[in-house]
Amino acid sequence: MTGVQRKRGFLVVLSGPSGAGKNTLVNELLKRAEGIRYSVSVTTRPPGPGEIDGVHYHFVTPERFREMQEAGELLEWATVYGNSYGTPRRFIEETIEQGQDVILDVDIQGARQVRARWPAGVFVYLMPPSMEELKRRATRRGRDAPDALCARLRAAVEELEAVFDYDYVIVNEDLEVAAEKLKAIITAERCRIARCDCRSFVERLRDEAR
Repeated sequence: MTGVQRKRGFLVVLSGPSGAGKNTLVNELLKRAEGIRYSVSVTTRPPGPGEIDGVHYHFVTPERFREMQEAGELLEWATVYGNSYGTPRRFIEETIEQGQDVILDVDIQGARQVRARWPAGVFVYLMPPSMEELKRRATRRGRDAPDALCARLRAAVEELEAVFDYDYVIVNEDLEVAAEKLKAIITAERCRIARCDCRSFVERLRDEAR
């Protein structure tokens, strides 16, 4: 065994306005960083084309979702357009205890719930480079009607103030640069004294010096 060992993993919460590129950034990070796992959300909506249960989402019935809520099995949850979404708590707890880190991407409201229930998390805000670019990305996705798109952009402007509640900010202008910054944040957090078993390492060095 060499080096300082970590006591346990930690939770990284990536958040930001809709269209900032959270999911795309997470996918890019997972290609570059080791020892970090993605928290797959649970949802009551039916699977979309090509979606795999347990990979893209955990698909459950509304009854099962309510059971998870009542049992405290969800770290955060929300209902969007009649469908419920949430973050399973057990996966995060077990993975962190195994010494691995977990990343999840949620909206601003979800991040607030997570902070209330898991204040030890590392909170990263993903900022769009401009509102024009945010609009371009949202339009390119083609998911929203014009009225819904306007409402989404208005909400994004209001959510910009939430950045002051976070630990780090990344402007997502270039995906590769943003991924490297997120990886650097995780690397730095892994080196925090509070996360490492420095006492055992110091004692071992003392023994070697005798």
